[in-house]
Amino acid sequence: MINDTASPRRIRVRRRSLARVLIPAALILVWLIGAGLGGPLFGKVGEVSSNDQTSYLPSSADATQVQALLGEFNDSDAIPAIAVFVGDGELSDAQLAAIDDAIAGAPDVEGVANEVSPGIPSEDGKAVQAFIPISSDAELGDAVSALGDELRAATPDDVAVYITGPAGFSADLVAGFAGIDGLLLGVALLAVFLILVLVYRSALLPIVVLSTSLFGLCVALLVVWWLAKWEILLLSGQTQGILFILVIGAATDYSLLFVARFREELRHTKDKGAATMAAWKGSLEPIAASGGTVIAGLLCLLLSDLKSNSTLGPVAAIGIVFAMLSALTLLPALLFTFGRAVFWPRRPAFEPEVVAAETGVATKGLWAALARGIQKRPRVIWIVTTLVLVAGATGFTQFNASGIPQSELVLGASEARDGQVALGEHFPGGSGSPAYVIVAEDSLQEVADLLLAHDGVESVSVNASDSPSGTASVTEDGITAFGPPGTPAPDPTVVDGDVMLQATLSDAADSDAAASTVRDLRTELSEHDALVGGVTATSIDTNDTSIHDRNLIIPLILVVILAILMLLLRSILAPVLLILTTVLSFGTAMGVAAWVFNGIFDFPGADPAVPLYGFVFLVALGIDYNIFLMTRVREESIKHGTREGILRGLSVTGGVITSAGLVLAATFAALSVIPILFLVQLAFIVAFGVLLDTFIVRSLLVPALSYDIGRAIWWPSKLSRGKK
Repeated sequence: MINDTASPRRIRVRRRSLARVLIPAALILVWLIGAGLGGPLFGKVGEVSSNDQTSYLPSSADATQVQALLGEFNDSDAIPAIAVFVGDGELSDAQLAAIDDAIAGAPDVEGVANEVSPGIPSEDGKAVQAFIPISSDAELGDAVSALGDELRAATPDDVAVYITGPAGFSADLVAGFAGIDGLLLGVALLAVFLILVLVYRSALLPIVVLSTSLFGLCVALLVVWWLAKWEILLLSGQTQGILFILVIGAATDYSLLFVARFREELRHTKDKGAATMAAWKGSLEPIAASGGTVIAGLLCLLLSDLKSNSTLGPVAAIGIVFAMLSALTLLPALLFTFGRAVFWPRRPAFEPEVVAAETGVATKGLWAALARGIQKRPRVIWIVTTLVLVAGATGFTQFNASGIPQSELVLGASEARDGQVALGEHFPGGSGSPAYVIVAEDSLQEVADLLLAHDGVESVSVNASDSPSGTASVTEDGITAFGPPGTPAPDPTVVDGDVMLQATLSDAADSDAAASTVRDLRTELSEHDALVGGVTATSIDTNDTSIHDRNLIIPLILVVILAILMLLLRSILAPVLLILTTVLSFGTAMGVAAWVFNGIFDFPGADPAVPLYGFVFLVALGIDYNIFLMTRVREESIKHGTREGILRGLSVTGGVITSAGLVLAATFAALSVIPILFLVQLAFIVAFGVLLDTFIVRSLLVPALSYDIGRAIWWPSKLSRGKK
């Protein structure tokens, strides 16, 4: 009978033992398959991404509507490049002949379309420009580079050649984002690995944590890539870079929190399975709350009119989802597999007696000392800390986020930028990047006269398909004919009763003066129901939409995160204070950034989206550390009272949250290796802000303020009426 009753028990034990092995193995296998499918896509993101600004504007924007009609008037979707030839002095006949031959041979370059314009000499005789379209299906960077090489080889050495215009600047962006798949990821992973080695002094644990982050990124990329392939999401180089950094940083942060709980559990149990499960239960709420807060903040971007913002929201949210899943499934499976050996050579000791004897706040270590300091002078600490942060935030008013010229988007050397400077010295600044004006055919001359009367407009032409050049000049006397005297003037191209005028601006297309001209023209032409588009108009619409999004979304994110914190902490006062401290930290980060950008780097300004992105990541991610701290404080407060719980929570979480902050700051700092001004500025703001949250706000301000307030911090929950 004993054997009969014992047999089912042994079967159940064997089943549980088998499940303890098979479940982790199955989880690891699933993630390996996902990473195997997503990994090869790292070099193929360019196939499903676009950096065309007009594709991110709302469909109602004038620039978007004009862009959609360009192909009907031009019968071509090629990207215009401007070749600029500049001599040391006035160009000789021999130099001009060589330049003409070089231009005539441009269509032989792979990727160059056939509609190449003849060379146009400048009035001073020192330069020549030619409009050379690049096929839309060509590899833009390669085509522009090959064109430049071919033109230089065909012209005399004393003639400088530049490729600029929309194709030139787009090629610069392509080259700037070229390091995202390799350099950015490599720098971020190396930085995280070094920090983990220094923190844990272990050979295996950093590899386990990085594997968790990298596998999460691979699967996130797999999902995002196919959604972009199916045209459900828009993907750009900028969004791609942020996705990589966000997943690596967030997954590592969540992993560090889990590892810390796992290590705690190993001190009072020998069973690695029990330790893994206890760590999972203790980490689930803070990780889910942290990830949920970030996701909620990111999804607020869906309300943005600018598609580069609205598409970042779901792309980054998908990344956070897989960062959470990898930390809550793959990491526990790996930790269970390795057990205590994962911490080698500093394996945690099994010491239940010591754990049981630890009845008060830790007395040794940096965080214990900090807790004692807060216990002695909480009010002094939070007041002084607040004053320091307020002082730093005063620089916020100096942060210039009204937009930057297209020529300043890429840092470092730029042939397109140099070419634009040369173009502006010898030709009208807006050559090659006209303002496109679409009006009714019967308003053609009246609108042309208004354009010509504006000081910011150099000349006006109209699209004419039967003209050799595809356009015809428009003067106060009407459309001018090309050819010998008596040649009839070409008829303008008419599409659904509309014609398209091209206004060459006096100033560079990305200058403030050009933007002012386009705004004036839109006002003056509004009674004619004219649409004004082009490079300058696209920049204006992008900046205006971005400012609108910023003013709408920032308050919304605050409300959403506040609601989540209230549900998580079962309190009203604590979440309000946490939000206020995080906003203050954001203001300080922006203020310091303004001083650094203006005084040290002398940046030309910032894109209007920089404060929005900085706010999203700093508030959503910065609140993570307060969540990690306050969820543990609440757990300890239930057992030991609020003030004791604050000191215990700070002592226990101090090391892991600091490590997480260093990791996240390092990963965002890695964005600065991509020579794109937007990403470099975002890298500094988020990295500095995260360090500020980690070492000042979470370590000093929040604990000291909470300790000074005492149990009332949990108002109106029952905990506010418990132990002080």
